Amino acid sequence: MKIETVCIIDDDPIFVYGTKILLNYNSSFGSSVIVNEDGKEALDNLTSMVRSGEKLPDVIFLDLNMPIMDGWEFLDEFVKLPIKNKPRVYIVSSSIDNQDIEKAKTYEIVKDFIVKPLSDSILTDLFKTIETEGLHNTSL
Repeated sequence: MKIETVCIIDDDPIFVYGTKILLNYNSSFGSSVIVNEDGKEALDNLTSMVRSGEKLPDVIFLDLNMPIMDGWEFLDEFVKLPIKNKPRVYIVSSSIDNQDIEKAKTYEIVKDFIVKPLSDSILTDLFKTIETEGLHNTSL
């Protein structure tokens, strides 16, 4: 099973660029990357996709610290959307605060908390887990 679409919600252009490179070299990844620089932009785009019946990304990599709408605010609004097959959300943050990690566990949609940087081995393990468990059915 290939992960066709990944959504990156992060305001750090270096992280976004590096993640795109890692995705391009991963055999489990399809071809489409959607990038949003803050939670509001992402929420608006994903809401539009839901309303138009478009397929949502398979995986969302979500940063916590962003301008306009942070990752927590995004999650609080995103979980309210009427979506049958919700994407797998992975928080990818430079935070090592246990409170953030524990808070992430309170969201059913969040599958894991990954401390930056994202590496090829982390991405490969993550995609293997998704392939083993199926795309839309597990939690942290």
